[in-house]
Amino acid sequence: MYRFALRPRWIVSHLLVAALVVTMVSLGFWQLRRLDEKRSHNRLVEGRTSQPVAAVADLLPVGAGAADVDPVELRRVRASGSYGADSQVLVRGRSLDGRPGSWVLAPLRMADGRVLVVNRGWIPNDGSLAAVPGRYRVPSGRVTVTGILQPTETRGRFGPTDPPTGRLRSLARVDVERYARQLGAEAVPAWVQLTSQVPPGTASPSARPLDSPPSGDEGPHFGYAMQWFIFSAIAVIGYPLVLRRVARERAGDDDDVDLDGPDPHDVPEPDDPRLGARQP
Repeated sequence: MYRFALRPRWIVSHLLVAALVVTMVSLGFWQLRRLDEKRSHNRLVEGRTSQPVAAVADLLPVGAGAADVDPVELRRVRASGSYGADSQVLVRGRSLDGRPGSWVLAPLRMADGRVLVVNRGWIPNDGSLAAVPGRYRVPSGRVTVTGILQPTETRGRFGPTDPPTGRLRSLARVDVERYARQLGAEAVPAWVQLTSQVPPGTASPSARPLDSPPSGDEGPHFGYAMQWFIFSAIAVIGYPLVLRRVARERAGDDDDVDLDGPDPHDVPEPDDPRLGARQP
């Protein structure tokens, strides 16, 4: 009844379905791993942001390098100093609520002589702005900023690049080292996402990309995993049913065909139309 399933084209079909099931199950477990990573990250964020606000100079003293940022990433920090009024730059391609825009970076000169890169926030930019508009000037005098400590951004395998030399008015990313190079100053090997500032100033970016720590949302990973597992179950249950239906249809077709000729015991009745007209 199921001999047809051993034909080459059906064997290819079996292999394709098996590969599809394995792929979907793997995608489901991959989404569960992503969920575990998200939960671990949320625990990390919650643990670090719940700690008291610390001075940047205490967490990353003079001489600290990029490797020292990881243990204190996402900590709430505070720093005091004065902004470099003419050294602000844009970070291109930063959307907010679906609107195109840029981040505004400003260097804060601290008491130890180093520069702290401060992300003041987001401004709308449809591509027409090549530099920070004058209306987003930094406040003059001494200020105290509070924010979330972030590691410098680096280019992955793909993505735009910035010229290694020259004075730029916009950057592809928050590259602290590249920014500090044109400032001609030693920089803290991290940047701060501004959440508050004293005094606030009279002209600030209209919105901040990270007004508060992440909310702890786990994302859609669990739902996606369940979808992949459901699709796998449908394939595992449905494919044998398809084979069963095909087998039944083939068996039914075979019953309708008389492969052995007429049955010799099938004697027609006198009035059977197969006898034709009676002869006198």
